[in-house]
Amino acid sequence: MTSRERFLAACACAPLERPPLWIMRQAGRYLPEYRALKAKSSFLQMVRTPALAAEVTLQPLRRFPGLDAAILFSDILVIPEALGQGYRFRDEGGIAMEYRLDTRAQVDALASAAAVPEKLRYVSDALALLKKELAGTKALLGFGGSPWTLATYMVEGGSSDEFERIKLLFYTDRALFDALLEKLTAALIAYFQMQIRAGADAIQIFDSWGGIVAGPDYEAASLKWIRQIIAALPRDFPVILYAKGTAPHLTDQAFTGARVLSVDWTCDLAVVRRTLPANVAVQGNLDPVLLNTTPAIVGREATRLLESLRGAPGHIFNLGHGILPQAKLECVETLVGTVTAWK
Repeated sequence: MTSRERFLAACACAPLERPPLWIMRQAGRYLPEYRALKAKSSFLQMVRTPALAAEVTLQPLRRFPGLDAAILFSDILVIPEALGQGYRFRDEGGIAMEYRLDTRAQVDALASAAAVPEKLRYVSDALALLKKELAGTKALLGFGGSPWTLATYMVEGGSSDEFERIKLLFYTDRALFDALLEKLTAALIAYFQMQIRAGADAIQIFDSWGGIVAGPDYEAASLKWIRQIIAALPRDFPVILYAKGTAPHLTDQAFTGARVLSVDWTCDLAVVRRTLPANVAVQGNLDPVLLNTTPAIVGREATRLLESLRGAPGHIFNLGHGILPQAKLECVETLVGTVTAWK
């Protein structure tokens, strides 16, 4: 069974000898080869240059051949940029959008979904390069942000601590909020359909800020839009939904049409597995900070997580959030070795 076949079988909740493995944000600053490339090209240059994006995507697979999937090197904010609201990285850290979105005129001025495939052709070109290079040996994953998560950046004007402006918009001007989310939903449908045509084997939707929404409002603010996106994609196509901080909503997420729910590290994954429908796979959920410790600790904790799900089909081993820049190579190597050797 190839890594790609193993990954897709896990998405379909088939029983396997071991879970497939990939690591959220598996390319990045913890890799010396990434830092060397970053010294010559900016992050945005790498995202927008298909050959560079493909190279960065492949770097972790070359160093850790036990990984079962390649996750496209890109950024969720390419969607706002394609719609007309660019972004940059602040010197002090975090994201800054070109402007803050706060009027009906600004929302109306955003480009339509029809513009997305052409403006983001560099993404489909990168996926095509990767599809050829991988030749079916590894699963190829595309991704994007949820409408709600993208809207937080667009309305706040960048990274935020309190998310006051997006919440005010949601509660005080629902018509404008819905108009923005409708545009983002249509754009993401076009974007994910493009990624699938270019060869993606699965799509992961990152609802990274889903957990900041008041519980009774999560459906209207985020989940209804995610459900619309999944319904517009090919039937039974593997969609992975990651929504940080939304454990109370896992059952509702299981009925969005997503084939896999990716769970953050605060959840007991074995309990999650028992409470979800049998046809929904789970992904996760090792604490990423563990990769900053020692190989012995990583091996112990990864084994504990694996044993907690022994006999349960439909598990994709992953972190509970993105890998940190401080992750130690020897810890990542131990993680990969522990998962691939487990029976």
